Amino acid sequence: MSDFLTWVGGLPPLAQIPIVVIAFGIVVALILFFVEIAPRTGRRYTIIRLAVCVIAPFLAFVLIGSVWWAALIAAAFGLLFFWLDRRSSQGAGYLFQLFGFLAPAIILLLVGLIYPTVKTFIDSFFSSRGNFVGIDNFAWVLTSPQNLRVILNTIIWVLVVPTLSTVFGLAYAVFIDKSRGEKFFKILVFMPMAISFVGASIIWRFVYTYRPDDQNQIGLLNQVVVWLGGQPVQWLQESPWNTFFLIVVLIWIQTGFAMVVLSAAIKGVPTEQLEAAELDGTNAWQRFINVTVPGIRSSLIVVITTISIASLKVFDIVRTMTAGANDTSVLANEMYTQFKNFEYGRSAAFAVILFILVMPIVIYNARQIKKQREIR
Repeated sequence: MSDFLTWVGGLPPLAQIPIVVIAFGIVVALILFFVEIAPRTGRRYTIIRLAVCVIAPFLAFVLIGSVWWAALIAAAFGLLFFWLDRRSSQGAGYLFQLFGFLAPAIILLLVGLIYPTVKTFIDSFFSSRGNFVGIDNFAWVLTSPQNLRVILNTIIWVLVVPTLSTVFGLAYAVFIDKSRGEKFFKILVFMPMAISFVGASIIWRFVYTYRPDDQNQIGLLNQVVVWLGGQPVQWLQESPWNTFFLIVVLIWIQTGFAMVVLSAAIKGVPTEQLEAAELDGTNAWQRFINVTVPGIRSSLIVVITTISIASLKVFDIVRTMTAGANDTSVLANEMYTQFKNFEYGRSAAFAVILFILVMPIVIYNARQIKKQREIR
């Protein structure tokens, strides 16, 4: 594999694209073969499996150059398809399909989630030199004034972003509901969701850009201030307000997500309930509070918890706009900073704390979804 990647990397860029696409297509074709074609019964599929048992060892011999490896691969394929044909004749091909579908997900979970989680938890009890230090890393995180500021900033993000994003998204969804240009209005607010966090951060960094008052302003916000007769402000350097200016970026992005989810939930509220409330003499605000909000409660929980998790692990915005300077750092950014400084134990401690903070939100969200399923 490394030789193949090295060979591809030495080709011209325009030649790399089709080769990577073809390689990806071959991998997908193999997965489809083992999941769809291999478990089927019949003479035609038996012949296909026989051909694979011949072609696979031949390719192994050509690529690896070892007869023993080719023999082992031939034996493995032979045993696999023999067992498959026998199980399929007994009507048990479904088990092979189930394993084929679940195995990639299970392997990815083990390699990409479970193993790193356990490894990070273990590393949090060691120093950068590999010495066991117990809970010293956690004590350093929870006692250092600078780290306490980082934790406070993260809490501010979690409190402000979900609240304002949900309020703005819900208000917008209600106001444009069933309007003539509803689709167009939704596209306008949802567009920031299509931009990466780094791209959005660069856009807003230009908005906040500061130049001395004797120079032409290239930042939109400072240019407006100058037009109004004021002096340009260093928006990203004045603590603690610079944290809130960073928060605006995530609110700008997440409001579109909240609007789309809540708009769909509002359309699912039974019209009969709204009409009955109107006949009882309630005004629009009373119908919204007493009928619409209870009807979209499950969607509100999903939106708030999802945005809360995004706020807890926010990294791109802070790293791109300030790199954590001027008291704007958050847990994820500090975790990266410590890792870059080769303080792996302290970095792991930040990661564990972040994991502990995220878990209650995830568990609560899962329990609410379970309750909704039981009601249905």
